[in-house]
Amino acid sequence: MANPMRIVSFMLIWWFGGGAFASAAFAEPVCVEDDRGLSVCLDHPAVRIAALSPGATELIYAAGAGDKVVAVVSYSDYPEAAKSVTSVGSHTRLDLERLISLQPDLVLAWGTGNPTEQIETLARLGLPVYYVEAHEFEDIARNIENMGVLAGTKELANLEAMRFRTGIQALQERYKEAAPIKTFYQIWDEPLMTMNGSHYMSKAVNLCGGVNVFADSPRLIPRLSREAILLKNPEVIITGDRGELKTDWLNTWLSFPDLVATQRGNLFYVPASLVQRPTPRLLEGAQILCQRLDTARARR
Repeated sequence: MANPMRIVSFMLIWWFGGGAFASAAFAEPVCVEDDRGLSVCLDHPAVRIAALSPGATELIYAAGAGDKVVAVVSYSDYPEAAKSVTSVGSHTRLDLERLISLQPDLVLAWGTGNPTEQIETLARLGLPVYYVEAHEFEDIARNIENMGVLAGTKELANLEAMRFRTGIQALQERYKEAAPIKTFYQIWDEPLMTMNGSHYMSKAVNLCGGVNVFADSPRLIPRLSREAILLKNPEVIITGDRGELKTDWLNTWLSFPDLVATQRGNLFYVPASLVQRPTPRLLEGAQILCQRLDTARARR
């Protein structure tokens, strides 16, 4: 664990060395509300931003402020430019000393993904923290707009948010009368994991006329037994394609010929990064999800 005194030293060196003073020469203060409903205010648009999840990285680049990102975490692989930004650990364990040495003036934190104690340490040291925790399509668009405000790239951010909203609305219109289809989305294999109806990924399934068979689970990300899936007997099983791990999760379901999804060949992959991150690329992921469900309907 990082030494608290060394972290404080880093902050004092930056502050009295002119980092904070030089930044304050910019324009008027800006304020937005993050996904926890907390007000985040800056004396000036951020110029050195730390994005502490792959999703937050995508969002700040989508807001047109990628050139201001000085720190990311593992698996921040989109867009391509993010791969060359300094990594400060993983989203579950941050290297605070390295992070603070990069002198960020805005931290984009993952509310349920980053270690609470580490984010609280950053806040106590005076770093502005914006929490990202999207549950709705509108949350994604609003996050892009908010980040544009905080980074001084409002016009670019608003355009991207509008593009995302327009695309989602088009899918909603197209599939509003689609025949419902029982769907199981597999997030992980060992242990078996899915999402309940409150998750943004479930909203993407619903958008296409899919019915999440575990929507009523009390946990956001429930862990399941194979027997639970067999009892639900979904017509479609979808999982993220994690080619870099060479997983072959769908072949497991071929061992259960009584499943409707197996009988009809409705075992589908989608690119995991398009549906498992709350970013504007979820629009592309939803389009692919809708195509998969259309294929399943045609097999009835």
